[in-house]
Amino acid sequence: MQSRRTILPKRLAAPGPDTAQLQQILVAAASAPDHGQVRPWRFVMVPDGARAALAQTFGDALLERDPQAGPEHVLQAQEKAHRSPCLMLVVVRTDCGDPDIDLPERLISTGCAVQNILLVATALGYGSALTSGKALKSHVLRALFGLLGGEHALCFISLGTVQSRKLSPRQRPVPEDYVSTLVVS
Repeated sequence: MQSRRTILPKRLAAPGPDTAQLQQILVAAASAPDHGQVRPWRFVMVPDGARAALAQTFGDALLERDPQAGPEHVLQAQEKAHRSPCLMLVVVRTDCGDPDIDLPERLISTGCAVQNILLVATALGYGSALTSGKALKSHVLRALFGLLGGEHALCFISLGTVQSRKLSPRQRPVPEDYVSTLVVS
């Protein structure tokens, strides 16, 4: 678990996970804590045949929020759809199952499902990254993925073979930096 590192999608190449490995990776998501068993998350695979449509959507999303964006910026946005061999959208659902299970619990469950995916991908020898951005909230992306009213695009997961890493990995915090003890007087 401690060897997992974010590898930027531009540093991931083919091959990505094969069908059996991808199944193993996705099955791991179901081990996430899930109060009420509402499964507030789902994953949408983006196959090679859909990358051009996603690229167009990324460009359109940029123009939706910045009509003055130049052609070079649109191309940069579009290029992101083609970076990793395995790409999936993470969707969190706010309106499924028990309505008393609030959004923070649903987000935590989704985050745990995503972390399980990242950890199994790492164990299988693949690099991974989460990417987000303003395009996730765009009308054109919601339309492309057919997101319903209670669904939110949370991030993309990229998986693939690591081509290069940063020379020095970022320093991880130590528990003393983020753990305290409740003191009752």
